[in-house]
Amino acid sequence: MAAKVPISAYDKDIYLEDAYAKYESNIAAYRKVNGGKPLTFAEKLLASHLDNPNEAMVKGGYVNLRPDRVAMQDATGQMAILQFMSSGMKRVAVPSTVHADHLIKGENGCAADLPVAENTNKEVYAFLRGASNKYGIGFWKPGSGIIHQIVLENYAFPGGMMIGTDSHTPNAGGLSMFAVGGGGADAVDVMAGLPLELQTPKVLGIHLTGQLNGWVAPKDVILSLAGKLTVSGGTGYVIEYFGPGCETLSATGAATICNMGAELGATTSVFPFTKRQAEYLRATRRGGIAALAEKNAAMLRADKDDSSIYDKVVELDLSSLEININGPLSPDRNHLMANMAKDCEANNWPLEIKVGLIGSCTNSSYEDFSRAADVCKQALAHGMKMKSHFYISPGSEQIRATMVRDGFAKLFEEVGGIILANACGPCIGQWNRKDMKSGLNTIVHSYNRNFIGRADGNKETMAFVASAEVVTALALAGTMKFNPATDEIEGPNGKWKITAPVRTDLPAAGFDAGANVYEAPAENGENLDVPIAATSDRLQKLVPFPAWDGKDLLDMPILIKVQGKCTTDHISAAGPWLKYRGHLDNIANNLLITAKNAETGALDCVRNQLTGKDDHVPAVARYYKANNVRWVVIGDTNYGEGSSREHAALEPRHLGGAAIIVKSFARIHESNLKKQGVLPLTFVNAADYDKITGNDHVSLVDIAATIGTGKPIKMIVKPASGAPQFEVALHCSMNESQAQWFRQGSALNVMAMH
Repeated sequence: MAAKVPISAYDKDIYLEDAYAKYESNIAAYRKVNGGKPLTFAEKLLASHLDNPNEAMVKGGYVNLRPDRVAMQDATGQMAILQFMSSGMKRVAVPSTVHADHLIKGENGCAADLPVAENTNKEVYAFLRGASNKYGIGFWKPGSGIIHQIVLENYAFPGGMMIGTDSHTPNAGGLSMFAVGGGGADAVDVMAGLPLELQTPKVLGIHLTGQLNGWVAPKDVILSLAGKLTVSGGTGYVIEYFGPGCETLSATGAATICNMGAELGATTSVFPFTKRQAEYLRATRRGGIAALAEKNAAMLRADKDDSSIYDKVVELDLSSLEININGPLSPDRNHLMANMAKDCEANNWPLEIKVGLIGSCTNSSYEDFSRAADVCKQALAHGMKMKSHFYISPGSEQIRATMVRDGFAKLFEEVGGIILANACGPCIGQWNRKDMKSGLNTIVHSYNRNFIGRADGNKETMAFVASAEVVTALALAGTMKFNPATDEIEGPNGKWKITAPVRTDLPAAGFDAGANVYEAPAENGENLDVPIAATSDRLQKLVPFPAWDGKDLLDMPILIKVQGKCTTDHISAAGPWLKYRGHLDNIANNLLITAKNAETGALDCVRNQLTGKDDHVPAVARYYKANNVRWVVIGDTNYGEGSSREHAALEPRHLGGAAIIVKSFARIHESNLKKQGVLPLTFVNAADYDKITGNDHVSLVDIAATIGTGKPIKMIVKPASGAPQFEVALHCSMNESQAQWFRQGSALNVMAMH
């Protein structure tokens, strides 16, 4: 009898044959529930992981799921592990990993930067390593690579399901995996052997036809869709790609597209199983998984290639796509490269490109770097080097080693590039930028987000997102006027035109695994200790939040009325604050410091309603807490878009926030607020946002009778102007089990009761 196939090289006792048998059984059971209607691939993925496949999935309702694994990065993972430690569990119930990728600052190159990071973060790394060892979690060391690239190379498999403590977890959808980003509390549920509660999404079908040509890359697919659908257009949906165009895309190209589905607010994104995925699995030493997926291919795609089975469909012809570039300040601000020069001039965005950056979890595959290297090779042949500063962030040790072996690294360095550590680096604000610290300027990168100040902390940096090869070409030209598809470039030997780079997604000589960067946990860690110093300013044991006293929340000041876009970057900034991700009280000092005050237009300045004086947002929140005064935030649309960081929910809870009241929420942030015992409320009538000022007081009444019922919660507004009080109806999406989190103080408190 042939040996069974493990789901990964690191999970040798869990077999894919067993997983596929369970999936098939669950799907068969669910077909009886739904009356035999044809299923989309997304619906199959959900049905195959239902805790109870004999119950119907009602879109907009909630389902309990059993993911196959959990992945955590070192920033959000700290809080996830601290919560897991509070649960009392002795070992994780499902395969889990921690990836040390977010805390490495990019500056002088890998050789110099990695030792600095290891020294600066030694306390946090010791905590993560110790906790991983004790609780049975695989630990990927600093310099191993970015969580999503490592998952794609080692853990993602067609038909599987995972939850990650990072919003770009859907990257694994490029290998037909239902990979959803969430907060640490969601991950803790799964690690503790509890089901994952997820709001049942609708399915948005993207029908792909044709194939990419010339300079157009998979990145252009998602940049174009972001422009069409906006940052909230995917909210409440799984984005499922189907049609003949899927067969033309590489697995890593599909992963890029799925990765940035997070920028559309989607629950996740997924591609059906294709021949290109099988090729990638075999190239990454997973031939057994490829063979089993091929054998079960019918399960790994929609029942039929038909638009009628989707809730909504968008048509996209890959052959007609042009080069897209998105920005600044939002990943859905879409432009065609052909129009970029005039768009910059119309908006007074600087045409000169100061810096080009390629890599990140979105675009650090062999395919991306091979095309970028091809541009560099052509440039050197014409005697050219980069006009802009140029940085490269490899996605994994395997990519770095293969990049070196195949000569890409040499080409990048010869044109003037600096190869940073195998880590997130500038993409999440870990960048010690030297060429300029302030002032209006333009940068281009192949990352996924370009929110204000995200990469370098400079609020005047205009960041644009494009494919890795287009970023490379633009950095070579040094100007946004240049369109590599049509324009010639001036070199020392005259004008010449860059030929569209060769499309190579897999190395002919196979991947070089590079150094050993993985640490397996102890077989039995029950007697091991996890180091947390009582005097640490980076790590802090969690204290349970107090339970609700059952009373209405009366006469609460509004901490801040936020105007416009308020991402998790605005609520809990990254960059230099990443070092405090394991210390709730310290990181709470960044609460809403870059959110725009609707009353004044100022950042990090609000009126303390008790003293009448203006102060920093966190300082006012702390003052209210010290005086036993609960408070609320009033927000705009798609509040909390962006990262999965649950610090954006933990911080307001820690500092005494009772409710966040907005026009609409991003999915992950709303879920995180619920888990931490904060009421996430939306205006039944969005126009009521305009009736409230940041200086008013509000009361939430009849909470006990309405929470968890689906009925509106009544808010009474007492205007600061002295005008008569008025009522506002608020929607609360909490179901009864989620209402219990609020009553008991948090989801973790509820878990501790059982």
